[in-house]
Amino acid sequence: MPILDKHPKPADFPNPDDVPRPVLIYGVTLETGVIELSHHRHRKAQLLVTLRGVFTCEVESGLWLVPPHCAIWIPCDAMHAIKASGPIEGYNAFIDPVATKALPSACCTLSVSPLLRELLVRGASFPLDYPEGGRESHLGTLLLDEIAVAPVERLHLPMPRDDRLRRIAEAMMADPADRGTMEIWAKRFGLSERTLARILNRETGMSFGRWRQQLTIMLALQWMAAGASIQSVALDLGYESAGSFVTMFRKVFGTSPGRYMAERRGIVATGEG
Repeated sequence: MPILDKHPKPADFPNPDDVPRPVLIYGVTLETGVIELSHHRHRKAQLLVTLRGVFTCEVESGLWLVPPHCAIWIPCDAMHAIKASGPIEGYNAFIDPVATKALPSACCTLSVSPLLRELLVRGASFPLDYPEGGRESHLGTLLLDEIAVAPVERLHLPMPRDDRLRRIAEAMMADPADRGTMEIWAKRFGLSERTLARILNRETGMSFGRWRQQLTIMLALQWMAAGASIQSVALDLGYESAGSFVTMFRKVFGTSPGRYMAERRGIVATGEG
């Protein structure tokens, strides 16, 4: 189908469950403005890929970040919401449940290979009611094979269900440079440090420090994908220097922020920034 462009609205997106094909692919571009799809679900699984810009997805109890040249896999019937602001270029593939047996059973973020990217771009040019049994179907089969072997990325932030912890999480996302201790954050929202730690671990499986580090990583990747410098990202996240931010990033990913972003754009980094 044609790529949805300019200022797509929720009503512009086809209902994938109404299309009687095992694989449905379409593209979305947006130069300015916002795409926001409120919580919804569909029978088919979804692969959302971005080549330019960043999508954020809330899937059940987690927040997922989709930076350029990555994808999020959303299983069949999973409740989710999607938000992105321009400029973006993205592609959606919807997979019938009968074709997902070899694909991930849980939500995850995936790296996008050059072949997977080209399959999506090509598949987006097909009509919704493409003839079955021909090259369109063969492309869909190859697409499923590529999704099955795509490497998983660590771009998931578990979100607590407790209302008090949700408010803390939202406040931390709104002001990530605030490096207050767990004790300080707990007092601000009428909790003891012990209670905050217990509920956060129970609902996310993470300590306060690990959860905040994951939030920091996701925000950093989002800002760098939008073109922010490492120096400005470090300052906006409350680090005393770019060096301390780079050290944290290396411990998590085993490489520098600059090289990490370059690899996901399919180019070779020339420096260690």
